[in-house]
Amino acid sequence: MNEPAQQTITDNDGFFASLDIVTNFRELIETAHYRPVPDDWFVGTADIVGSTEHIEKGRYKMINTVGAAVISAQINAAPDIRFPYVFGGDGASFARPGSFSERAADALSRVIRWAQDEFDLEMRGAIVPVSDIRKAGLDVRLARYQPSIGVDYAMFTGGGLAWADREMKAGRFTLAAAPKGSVPNLAGLSCRWTPMQSEQGRILSILIQPRPDADPRALDELYGKVIKTEEGLDRAGHPVPEGGPGFVWPTQGLILEAHASHGTRPLFLRKIQLLFATLVALFFFKTGVKAGAFDPVHYAATTSRNADFRKFDDGLKMTIDCDAETQKKLVGLLEDATSAGLIRYGLSEQQEAIMTCIVPSVTRDDHVHFVDGAAGGYAKAASLLKGVAASS
Repeated sequence: MNEPAQQTITDNDGFFASLDIVTNFRELIETAHYRPVPDDWFVGTADIVGSTEHIEKGRYKMINTVGAAVISAQINAAPDIRFPYVFGGDGASFARPGSFSERAADALSRVIRWAQDEFDLEMRGAIVPVSDIRKAGLDVRLARYQPSIGVDYAMFTGGGLAWADREMKAGRFTLAAAPKGSVPNLAGLSCRWTPMQSEQGRILSILIQPRPDADPRALDELYGKVIKTEEGLDRAGHPVPEGGPGFVWPTQGLILEAHASHGTRPLFLRKIQLLFATLVALFFFKTGVKAGAFDPVHYAATTSRNADFRKFDDGLKMTIDCDAETQKKLVGLLEDATSAGLIRYGLSEQQEAIMTCIVPSVTRDDHVHFVDGAAGGYAKAASLLKGVAASS
């Protein structure tokens, strides 16, 4: 497939970078931190059809990798332009200026094709104008949350992403796969860390969605109580050890990374390259020896600080390391709010968390790490949403 012509970039492309940075996660409850995106923007969204069945077959690491590929392809379509995105386990969503619609659609359509060709996964995607979202009475508003100096993540509210997802599943605004043989640019997409065992009892992936008629004040009060309870855990329930996850050889995600990065080269050659590269990496992570500008100890610790284990995505999502008592408190809060008609929620429980990463450079601190539960995580939580018939 031919590369699309370079599009003119408008002044709105600096919108996301201009947002104030929030460093206290609890403050993200406050609507004052969110600003509506410009009218000419669009939302892109994608997920894997039948993800629940794939999870039951033990393919969730694969599902996570393909979901993160949506973001990786968008980053590589314009590496120097910041834009908001959010990882959802079995898919992802993003927002970009209308001037970038052709390149964004091309990158997403290539991921849809790649998911089919490499993994026999059916992925659906959509490009939805923000103007259509606003005509439906909803919005896309953004805030920026910085968990550490090196990276910040977009927080979404307004209901627009959730509406775009529903429209996509209903067959509207859908994007066709690129021609067979097309490949996305997934440079930096990595799956090398080992799963992280729970240290407090269990890994919980929690998905909280407000009902359309939810009282905003009551909803904010609930979010505040949930976050306060979660922050009572050691390190606020952060599932990634402070010194970073473990690293073994050969890495468990090596084959997935090979599928993501071999491009048009033979897959077996890329596997051989990665076996060598990860063996070298093992030496540095085990010894702590620096290699030029690469400091493995600093990199691993930054990985923990940069991880996105909690987020606002038209609702609250968290993957946390939780003890039984705190889990009981959280479930009590969520059950009460569900009975009151305020929210829908889903919760999946597992013994490990996993990460999928996008690493532009190992010598910088801007690498991003998407955290999820290892036995279904957010996708399974979505299938267990109380009070609705959720589709996977």
